[in-house]
This record gives sequence, C-alpha cells and structure tokens, in this order.
Amino acid sequence: MGKDESLSALEAEIEETREQLATTIDQLLYRAHPKTIVSREVSSIKGHFVDRQTGQPRTDNILKVVGGVVGVVVVFAIIRKVVN
Repeated sequence: MGKDESLSALEAEIEETREQLATTIDQLLYRAHPKTIVSREVSSIKGHFVDRQTGQPRTDNILKVVGGVVGVVVVFAIIRKVVN
C-alpha cells in the first residue's frame, strides 16, 4: 500500500467520522430542544390517562389522581382549621 493510498483512506475515514458526529449532534440538538421535550412529556402524560389503542380515557388512573388531589385539599383544610 502506497503512501497516497493510505493518506486517501485516512481522509475518507476522517470524513466519515465527521458525518457521524454531525448526525449525532443534530440528533442531540433535536432531543434537547424545549418543544421536543414538552411534546415528549405531553405524550407521556396522555399515555397515562388515555388508552393508546382505543383512545378512551383510563378512568382508573384519572380517579386515582382526583382522589389524591381531593385528599390533599382535605388535609390542608383540616390543618387550617386546627391552626385557627
């Protein structure tokens, strides 16, 4: 293998590595963009409260959250009465 062949092979390898790095950086920028993060989180929350196959609300999870909120409100109301 001549010097020119090894040099061109090295240049090709460097160019391939640059392309891979550019692709990786683009993917990281996309994933770290605030709109992408919000969209991902909204999808996650919707997946928790809506059945993905049927599109129907998952009442069991909704009732758990509502029960928790009502419980916290009741506890704060009781604490407020005790303090006053």
